[in-house]
Amino acid sequence: MPEESTNHPTDPIDLLSTKDGYDRWAAIYDVDDNPLVALEEPWVDQLLGDVRGLAVIDVGCGTGRHALRLAAAGAVVHALDFSEGMLERARSKPGASRIVFQAHDLAKPLPFPDKSFDRVVCGLVIDHIPDLDGLFREMRRVCRPAGFVVVSVMHPAMMLRGVQARFKDPANGREIRPASCSHQLSDYVMAAARAGFRFDHLSEQSVDEALANRLERARRYLGWPMLFLMRLAPGARESGGTSSVS
Repeated sequence: MPEESTNHPTDPIDLLSTKDGYDRWAAIYDVDDNPLVALEEPWVDQLLGDVRGLAVIDVGCGTGRHALRLAAAGAVVHALDFSEGMLERARSKPGASRIVFQAHDLAKPLPFPDKSFDRVVCGLVIDHIPDLDGLFREMRRVCRPAGFVVVSVMHPAMMLRGVQARFKDPANGREIRPASCSHQLSDYVMAAARAGFRFDHLSEQSVDEALANRLERARRYLGWPMLFLMRLAPGARESGGTSSVS
């Protein structure tokens, strides 16, 4: 999980590419009690709303945590990731047969026609994407005019705590760090703006007592900004429409 490093400066650390790092992480990703994931999932569900009968794409699906919930809620789901290790785990889970999983590098155009999806979700991915402009343009391209895109990412303030995506390999105890990008909130907001999105929701979420009581690992971040969320609309603002920025 993303966490503060407790390593001594001489302790072994493996710096891997994002793909290789997540291939290694796949075996334990779902049992890691990750407080960032626990904080993020209810917010993503709330921002996506009722997905019954809707076409949804999960961009950077990992082990399928969003894709599986969305399919169970009645959505028609396509899910993309470039980590074969993550996709292998996703495909092995109950309910996976209802989802079209596909290996794809998000540095390349999304393999779908324009306006293919009612909802686009991209959860805890964009801090690994060097070309934010390219991905945001692609997410807008495949989103239908009446739909929207929900994006979540670890808050850049976490880097002030020495936090980035990392985990301990249970086989050898080495710390594994998949490559991440040092983006700021303004980088995410401006990439969305340049892609032509309208901002429907922006928020920064912190660990509260309820989460800290549920996951002891979250307590060290109590009150600290951990998560940044955006809901983005590809169409022009309707007359009299409102945005939610909180």
